[in-house]
Amino acid sequence: MTEATPETEQLMSEYVALWNGDFSKVTVVSESFTLHQPNAPEEGTHGREAFEAHLSDLHEGFPDHHLTIDDMLAIDELVMTEWTMTGTHAGEYNGVPPTERELELTGMAKTLVADGGVREDRLYCDRQEMFEQLGLTEE
Repeated sequence: MTEATPETEQLMSEYVALWNGDFSKVTVVSESFTLHQPNAPEEGTHGREAFEAHLSDLHEGFPDHHLTIDDMLAIDELVMTEWTMTGTHAGEYNGVPPTERELELTGMAKTLVADGGVREDRLYCDRQEMFEQLGLTEE
């Protein structure tokens, strides 16, 4: 693996800004973008508009949502990141009423970039840990 090029670092910086609520950066994802994540339908989220709607819902549920990239490695079109997400579940999200609990979740992502944009993102994290932190499991 090699370190990310300055172009890839800039692209990923804009992508993280989008995750953090800067919707002016939505063009950083391709029109045919696909997001795969543990708490989403198996087929994933397809398309720029669907992804923007997903992020809007995320920010309604977690108004102080913040994503940080802790480590990044890249080779050609593949970018691997280790990330931390924080936020307070202060609004409804995925049909779950607010718990007012804070969340700090770590995970990894396999991101494919091409033609100056993010084409696909696969997120990996411990869903059970997320549910436990939000108080959504039985003790």
